[in-house]
Amino acid sequence: MNDGSSLLAEMNERSREVFRRLVEAYLDTGAPVGSRTLARSMTEKVSPATIRNVMQDLEYLGLLDSPHISAGRVPTHVGLRLFVDGLLEVGDISAEERMQIENTIGNDKRDMSTMLDRAGSMLSGLTQGASLVLAPKHEAPIKHVEFVALGPDRALVVLVTADGHVENRIFTPPIGQTPSAMREAANFLNAVAEGKTLSELRAVMERDIADRRRELDILAQQMVENGLAVWENEGVLHERLIVRGRANLLEEMEAAEDLARVRELFDDLERKRDIAQFLELTEEGDGVRIFIGAENKLFSLSGSSLVVSPYMNADRKIVGAVGVIGPTRLNYGRIVPIVDYTAQLVGRALSDQS
Repeated sequence: MNDGSSLLAEMNERSREVFRRLVEAYLDTGAPVGSRTLARSMTEKVSPATIRNVMQDLEYLGLLDSPHISAGRVPTHVGLRLFVDGLLEVGDISAEERMQIENTIGNDKRDMSTMLDRAGSMLSGLTQGASLVLAPKHEAPIKHVEFVALGPDRALVVLVTADGHVENRIFTPPIGQTPSAMREAANFLNAVAEGKTLSELRAVMERDIADRRRELDILAQQMVENGLAVWENEGVLHERLIVRGRANLLEEMEAAEDLARVRELFDDLERKRDIAQFLELTEEGDGVRIFIGAENKLFSLSGSSLVVSPYMNADRKIVGAVGVIGPTRLNYGRIVPIVDYTAQLVGRALSDQS
């Protein structure tokens, strides 16, 4: 299969117009599109028979499919990808939509949690899809780390950040730990951690442990690694995936197997599976990204599409994402600017708060 740019280059003007108008009609109605419908919308007068020939060629290229016995066609996932990358015309946000987004984000700038909840509900209402908002982790610089023995097989790690936030986690220390090993572990972390966020500390910890292996006995080394790994567990505090509007997506699904797939998708989201991947996939490119069906494993089972954009903190570091999930026939041209503008305002609010 050729890539999208070469496929578009090979298509003549008529083929491109037939393809574009067919996809636009499908995104609007969700139904297979026939040659007679397209003949009425073409720029130049073309017979339905001519259009049928073009549609057959597009089907041969893997861009269209015939879902039923009827003559109508629908775009394949490959066809939708080609349309989104090469032919999609992104519209402007209406003044009313812009005001609704600004009012939602602006009302709760001091309370990020409430603001992100409201942003999710707003996105779901505006797009009539399900919305996803990945809230940022607490990333203030670390001020102090302490380990406290609670018993032979239980220890507490206390993390204090520069803004006064305190987190406590209980974990299982290495066998044979001693009070001196715990002090060594805390001293080592405090020596390298001050002024770094937790994610920055993780990046330098392995290198520093290797450099100071002779100074740090094996037991203290394990304490450092185990204690810090507590914060890498699934469901870390201050990292939330907010899902709103699941009913909107369920209403779009008619077949029982589609409903089952979408329910499984939401079960996965609520269990916070693949949240790290959800954020990572937004970091691979600037601005809004569109994932169609199987292009993202988190959504491949349901056959849904995801329109997602990252947002940044005051240091221009990606810390979260907002998105809309829906059937593959989403109105991409309208949803892309809504998601983009929402992400920009969330990032701005986060920077203002900082």
